[in-house]
Amino acid sequence: MTSAAIIPIWMALSASVILYNNYVYNTLEFPYPVFLVTWHLTFSALGTRVLQRTTHLVDGAKEIHMTRQMFLRSILPIGVLFSGSLILSNMAYLHLSVPFIQMLKARFAFVPVAILLISWTARIHEPNQRLFAIVCMISLGVAMASYGELRFDGLGFIIQALAVMFEASRLVMIEILLHGMKMDPLVSMHYYAPVCAVLNLIVLIFTEGLDPFLALPALGPWPVILLSNALVAFGLNIAAVFLIGVGSGLVLTLAGVLKDIILITSSVLMFGEPISAIQVVGYSIALGGLVLYRTAK
Repeated sequence: MTSAAIIPIWMALSASVILYNNYVYNTLEFPYPVFLVTWHLTFSALGTRVLQRTTHLVDGAKEIHMTRQMFLRSILPIGVLFSGSLILSNMAYLHLSVPFIQMLKARFAFVPVAILLISWTARIHEPNQRLFAIVCMISLGVAMASYGELRFDGLGFIIQALAVMFEASRLVMIEILLHGMKMDPLVSMHYYAPVCAVLNLIVLIFTEGLDPFLALPALGPWPVILLSNALVAFGLNIAAVFLIGVGSGLVLTLAGVLKDIILITSSVLMFGEPISAIQVVGYSIALGGLVLYRTAK
């Protein structure tokens, strides 16, 4: 499959996951992110095992000799961070607009900044002036966009910031604990999804309890909604495998930037999300800093 074919598919699925989740949480008024994330991970855990037995998409798992020590030392702690990142990032949809969340998430601003700061603190990478200047540029864009956010919510901002810190810590931990071991998105999901599903189920018991199960009938055809929602999320991971195989780093970066611009525009048109002029300027500065960050790396 060529990059010209897979990139639009990946962009469409990536945007669809975010818009679909926002639709479930806010339009359908189903405010149970822990339940939905737990369902996604359970579906992914089963899905990767079906693909392992029926396709070659998860063949990368055969090259990894998973021991009990490796599981406890690497997979489990990274899975804890991954679980926290997923839960918190989905909780943010209950408080913040989609455009603002997208700006704060990986493709725009906070994750590159957080990864750099954590990497410098842990002495994984040495600081340099160019990357520091880029961090300042991205941070300025974040500050401007936050100042211009018309639906700014302090709690939502804290939740999303914590989600970003969990995700950045996870990525740094992968670099430290897995020692450069390469896992494509499906192989990663093969190992992490069962761990995260169990952890999320424990969190679900103590947070949302039985409420989401009692609220399911109000969704209408809830089996169709849950299944299609999980299929879109799982399809994104499959598309990501093909995307990595056909695209260069710069192509992937530019595709991600274009996807986020389309996503922000779509959320404004579909959900009537408000966006101010100062946010547009902030987004533009953060975007420029992101492209510089990716090309610098």
